[in-house]
Amino acid sequence: MKYLFALIMTLAIISCETQSESKTLELTTVFEKSKGKETATYQETIDFYIELAREFSEINIQTIGSTDSGYPLHIVTFNSDSEFNFNKITKEKNIILINNGIHPGESDGIDASMLLYRDLALKKITPPENTVLVTIPIYNIGGALSRNSTSRTNQNGPNSYGFRGNTKNYDLNRDFIKADTKNSYTFSKIFHLVKPDIFVDNHVSNGADYQYTLTHLFTQHNKLDGELGKYLHEEMMPTLEKSLEDAGWDITPYVNVFNTVPDNGFRQFMDSPRYSTGYTTLWNTLGLMVETHMLKPYKQRVEGTYAILVKLIELSEQDHRKIKNLREHSFERYIEKMTYPLQWAIDTTKSSLLTFKGYNADTIISKVTGLPRLKYDQNTPFTKEIPYQNYYTPTKEVEIPKAYIIKKGWDEIITRLENNLISYEILKENKSYTVESYKIDSFETYQNSYEGHYPHYNTKVIPTLEKIEFTPGDILVPTNQKGLRYLLETLEPEATDSFFNWNFFDAILQRKEGFSPYVFEDIALETLKKDTLLKSAFLLKKERDSIFASNWHAQLDWIYKRSNRYDPHYMQYPVYRVLKD
Repeated sequence: MKYLFALIMTLAIISCETQSESKTLELTTVFEKSKGKETATYQETIDFYIELAREFSEINIQTIGSTDSGYPLHIVTFNSDSEFNFNKITKEKNIILINNGIHPGESDGIDASMLLYRDLALKKITPPENTVLVTIPIYNIGGALSRNSTSRTNQNGPNSYGFRGNTKNYDLNRDFIKADTKNSYTFSKIFHLVKPDIFVDNHVSNGADYQYTLTHLFTQHNKLDGELGKYLHEEMMPTLEKSLEDAGWDITPYVNVFNTVPDNGFRQFMDSPRYSTGYTTLWNTLGLMVETHMLKPYKQRVEGTYAILVKLIELSEQDHRKIKNLREHSFERYIEKMTYPLQWAIDTTKSSLLTFKGYNADTIISKVTGLPRLKYDQNTPFTKEIPYQNYYTPTKEVEIPKAYIIKKGWDEIITRLENNLISYEILKENKSYTVESYKIDSFETYQNSYEGHYPHYNTKVIPTLEKIEFTPGDILVPTNQKGLRYLLETLEPEATDSFFNWNFFDAILQRKEGFSPYVFEDIALETLKKDTLLKSAFLLKKERDSIFASNWHAQLDWIYKRSNRYDPHYMQYPVYRVLKD
């Protein structure tokens, strides 16, 4: 009888081992099965996470919102406590939000995240106690479904991949502020649900050749509140670099040069709010864009992305309480600030030194064009110290108002505010406020289409202090809220990625009424008779400006613009600033 029992137990053990081996085999990714040559399709990726969530209580997958492709976005959460209520999680633990496949041809993060979740579930990596991972498996679903093998001309693998543009051909990493796509709207919902402490966006670089597989693009530290920016610059970044170096992964800041050798140094890329890390930083989230090098083998790039995610989890575990505190204090300090920087420039008085590992290059004659071309020589690597300009200084600041008042009817603006959880009040009765009013003084406009727009830049405004009566339906938006930075970056016309610069207010740039000269001649004469100061200024201009003096229409137009008959809405920005008491 005991032999029969022993036989049964042996068979049971063999059966369990076989099932375990089978389960492990089922959890093998497309990337692994292809020996690092292939990336998972959209459906293979989602199916993999569904299987993980079915097998491991620490993993949860859910759909949130829609995309232009018609498919919903997913988030996959790993929490060692198996708690997935974000209202509870965000109070207790650090949240790392990982975005993959914003450019689906840059698929390294898609495969690295699948490996990471699987290995955390199987405890091949020690699961974090104070950090929760949330991953968007593939953000640009439409681009991922448009699979090909040719569009990434500069890239070394995988064998096939998705396309950069989404279903509507938008580059989603230019859409976070203007939000022209359903993807962006859903991302905002995810972001404000998760409230991440750290945000990671996985990419593949383009531009130059060098020895590194990994480069990083942290959000520009000067843009953050002092203490949080100091932590990112002096602790977080060097700690991550050192831990990767100790693990055998050299890493350098994103090499922001194109078609040249970076041996004379380069400057940090400034991530304005149109970009993912520029947007997430508006809520004091520590942003990191991972940029693997396009020419390195795909297997190596995925493994490098995996390594940086593992080390980031370790850093989050180590500093979870510090990061929480710094972020919360940053919100408090921004509410107390009097001014806010809208525009930035490189601080030429400061720079850092990088020990950079590059390749020598030469200019040779092209066999295609017969003209000079750049040629890197990977057989002659170099290591040298180069300057890295990673300090920025404000070039334009604005006083932070107590509130903004947005005239009724600008629904596209209100929708975007709502999607970012901005609190506001709808006026129910007539009410007068002393406000700062903006007239658009000047701007320039790009002549080529850019992401569905012809954006403005170099915008200048003329402020005027005046008392205005606002009417029911107008929107009062207080700035004393966590979305303060979002409000300033979008509602101040001179900000780089303001709603004005993204063309949302272009209707005010066209005069809706004018004058017929033969009618206005008599009105102009009466206007000058009644306004002696205006008449003096008019005569002086004619005297000093011969071109003006010889142009009858210009003279009438000059008077018209200064009369009470001029279009009051022309160039009048319909957002007003209620200044602080």
